[in-house]
Amino acid sequence: MTRLKEECGVFGIFDNKDAAALTALGLHALQHRGQEGCGIVTFNGKHFYAERRLGLVGDNFTKGKVLEKLPGNNAIGHNRYSTTGNNLIKNVQPFFADLHSGGISIAHNGNLSNALHLRKELVKNGSIFQTTSDTETIVQLIAKSKRSKIADKIIDALFKIQGGYALTVLTNNKLIGIRDPFGIRPLVIGKLGNSYVLASETCAFDIIGAKFVRKVENGEIVIINKNGLESIKPFPKIKERPCIFEYIYFSRPDSIIDNTSVYEYRKKLGAELATETHVESDLIVPVPDSGVPAAIGYAEKIKKNVELGIIRNHYVGRTFIEPTQQIRSLGVKLKHSINKSLVKNKSIILIDDSLVRGTTSEKIIKMLYESGAKAVHLRIASPPIKYPDYYGVDTPDKMELLASKLDLKAMEKFINAKTLQFLSIQGLYKSMGYKKRNDTYPQFTDHCFTGEYPVEPIDANKESFIDEQLSFLSSKS
Repeated sequence: MTRLKEECGVFGIFDNKDAAALTALGLHALQHRGQEGCGIVTFNGKHFYAERRLGLVGDNFTKGKVLEKLPGNNAIGHNRYSTTGNNLIKNVQPFFADLHSGGISIAHNGNLSNALHLRKELVKNGSIFQTTSDTETIVQLIAKSKRSKIADKIIDALFKIQGGYALTVLTNNKLIGIRDPFGIRPLVIGKLGNSYVLASETCAFDIIGAKFVRKVENGEIVIINKNGLESIKPFPKIKERPCIFEYIYFSRPDSIIDNTSVYEYRKKLGAELATETHVESDLIVPVPDSGVPAAIGYAEKIKKNVELGIIRNHYVGRTFIEPTQQIRSLGVKLKHSINKSLVKNKSIILIDDSLVRGTTSEKIIKMLYESGAKAVHLRIASPPIKYPDYYGVDTPDKMELLASKLDLKAMEKFINAKTLQFLSIQGLYKSMGYKKRNDTYPQFTDHCFTGEYPVEPIDANKESFIDEQLSFLSSKS
């Protein structure tokens, strides 16, 4: 229950007089995908305008302070969680560059699995990098292309990069949306009146009153201009493999994926978890807020109620300073407190969506026992996370993942649970609407559970890739 870090959120809108304000609202809806920084770039027909800030959207993009500095009918925006690059203002997106063919601004959700290799080659050939973000690699590749049209320059760059990515791109007269060939990272199309909108999730459409049109297909480039929307598919056709964590953890519960709310997917995960792992107990208790939908599905399956045995403090800011080790060790109590009168002398099924390092799980279980719980059975509504991610999810190194280094009984002992059980990989697929996992060509990108990577990192081996990349990028900052 040490949390996986969110990826990033992207948003774009074309031909709307309130482009900057609507982009700020869209980013606010996508705030869960990144809280380190936010930025908006607009174009007013003559000039590009950019405002980028560290921190939350609501603290930075308000009327009268920043939004009035962003004129224009076209805009893109970005919420940042750094999977590569330091948390510095220069790494906050969208990025902007002046090219011979005109200005270009890019916002990127995801991670390039060959970024280090490409960056080294670009630097060797004379490129000068201003940031430590892999997104700048895309900008540099576009700038280096010998093609004349901007769409062709972008395609040139796309054939060089690998990994999981969703891009929104703003040029002098176009808004462009792009998804990687496997469709690992999400991007959807909406419409607000006559204005097209792009976003990481449909919840960004809801907040501005836009209607969902469709998702951007895997490997598709959508080009939006005054004439409407054009679709280009430059890559060889392959089956989509979206990231399974969008369903389990990352997307907001009210977002819609493939005509079903994320909330409903997570309830089904909980119901299947109950089918596979239930033991008799007095209470079904979710870890708030991540475990709530799965706990509801679990409880419905066994015809019991969910109880709020743990109360979450929603007013703990990410910038809270923990100055000493003694205070740091109390960090879990800043976010969670136990409903002591409810849990005392009760056996509890504790439910969460994932288990990463296990340190937070151990602390919460300890708090439950200290509050008088008789037994705590931990149930996880996903399979064990045994492998790191290279496509935009900030997972720890392999040996920091609890399930990578310990078997089930050892994990159980480490977190001090009476019992510990995970949803099986086949149970995961069953709850997603499939009879079983297609081992020949899986329906999702599920490498964190299986170790099967659809796009192999070429920079280094899996264990050392992230450390090597960050070491190289930091040396350039």
